[in-house]
Amino acid sequence: MRFVIVSGMSGAGKSIALKMLEDAGYFCVDNLPLPLLQEFARIAADKTIDVDQVAVSVDARSGQSLGRLSGELDQLDAKKIPYEILFLDADNITLIKRYKETRRSHPLVKDGRVETGIIKERKMVRFIKERADYIIDTTKLLTRELKGELDKIFVQNETYSNFNITLLSFGFKYGIPNDADLVFDVRFLPNPYYLPELRPLTGNDQEIQDYVMNCEEAGAFLNKLYDLLSFLIPNYIKEGKYRLVIGVGCTGGKHRSVTIANQLYDRLSELPYSLRLEHRDTGKDAITKAL
Repeated sequence: MRFVIVSGMSGAGKSIALKMLEDAGYFCVDNLPLPLLQEFARIAADKTIDVDQVAVSVDARSGQSLGRLSGELDQLDAKKIPYEILFLDADNITLIKRYKETRRSHPLVKDGRVETGIIKERKMVRFIKERADYIIDTTKLLTRELKGELDKIFVQNETYSNFNITLLSFGFKYGIPNDADLVFDVRFLPNPYYLPELRPLTGNDQEIQDYVMNCEEAGAFLNKLYDLLSFLIPNYIKEGKYRLVIGVGCTGGKHRSVTIANQLYDRLSELPYSLRLEHRDTGKDAITKAL
């Protein structure tokens, strides 16, 4: 039996996640009243019942009674009833934007400011996040990407890391990404832009990769950067950080930064973290010229 408790911030995608789990064959219950959690878990664990995958959502809609969840979980532990907690999160700006787009009110402030409700909710659900087995930040995730993450965890049963790394290539002339935690400038590498036959290509093309990586400094930089990140990431995790955005920039975000981000992605793939790769500006040069 697999018993999953879905929780997290309102607007972070809990309803979507529950629907995806239902499509994957889970018996799902949305907004389960907390007094029913023990009995529901007991029934779900009953081997005579033909249900072996169950997911229930418990969140801020429970109001002040949500604080009872900690005791309920302790009782499940005492009874040795196995469960997993999936916590969905997103940054405040994204949550506010989603509420504005849907024109919904926040469950904690029906007639007040959404931001006030988000702040109150973060305090309410902090203890759940601390006990969560899986934390998925949906700030930058597309629906299909969220489905892919859930599929890895709850269908394919792959090992999942709560530490999420986004590798983001960009062009300095279009601005440094606002959400970047670390930014590395690779404009010291030879620029393929000045070769007419290479200019239309990007760092996703083999010709550009060969040109950039043929420079001795490129390999040395990657080795040093990998060593630095191998040191930093475990210490970030120790301090409670669960998301890291690494920006790699060159002038236009088309050649050198893309190549280095791709190479770094390949190296970091060997580490036990959740990894995403994004190239922000590869098409902007063509768009600008068309205008």
